[in-house]
Amino acid sequence: MGRGRVELKRIENKINRQVTFSKRRNGLLKKAYELSVLCDAEVGLIIFSSRGKLYEFASAGMTRTLERYQRSSYNSQDNNLSVADRETQSWYQEVSKLKAKYESLQRSQRHLLGEDLGPLSVKELQNLEKQLEGALSQARQRKTQIMLEQMEELRRKERHLGDINKQLKDKFQLEAEGQGSFRAIQGSWDSTAIVGNNNFSMHPSQSNAMDCEPTLQIGYHQYVSNEGGTSVPRSNAGENNFIQGWVL
Repeated sequence: MGRGRVELKRIENKINRQVTFSKRRNGLLKKAYELSVLCDAEVGLIIFSSRGKLYEFASAGMTRTLERYQRSSYNSQDNNLSVADRETQSWYQEVSKLKAKYESLQRSQRHLLGEDLGPLSVKELQNLEKQLEGALSQARQRKTQIMLEQMEELRRKERHLGDINKQLKDKFQLEAEGQGSFRAIQGSWDSTAIVGNNNFSMHPSQSNAMDCEPTLQIGYHQYVSNEGGTSVPRSNAGENNFIQGWVL
């Protein structure tokens, strides 16, 4: 009587499951070795148990086999995919990387703010504490530097304003001295003009004579007063006297 078909399903008994895994694993590794020797094939086998233990076999080295697998896989994908599909895949990978980085940054920010600290271990909390202390020290150093720079800027402005104030003070002093000298000179000029006016005052008759229009005279004519009150030249007066004497 032939052997019946065995239904493939998970073995519930833990001991039987472990025994079956050991037997089948050894048989699979033996078959892989035989295949690589008999057929001159490059065989790579990786097995993880339910407990996470690794079992592997590689006829030419696992690293070399994996690199060859990746090259072959990418070449086959590149041959099958069109240009648009490759660009779409590239953008999808880039978006996935950026999304993972964004989530990591958000998680770090929450940790720095003191949020979501439950899943962190003691070592991670110590690293976070050191990071916060370093950031606080740098912030204090930067604050001190800014305050010193502001104080130095205020001192420079104070010196500049002091120089401007001194220049303005000197300028006002010079202007005041100049105005005093000008007033003294003007006062001396005024006193000199008053003295000159007092010394060179003219008679009203002289001023009237100077105000009239000039006349041309030849010779010197001295005027004498007659009995009638009219002024005639001296020569004419003599002639008149001579004529009067002649008549008499």
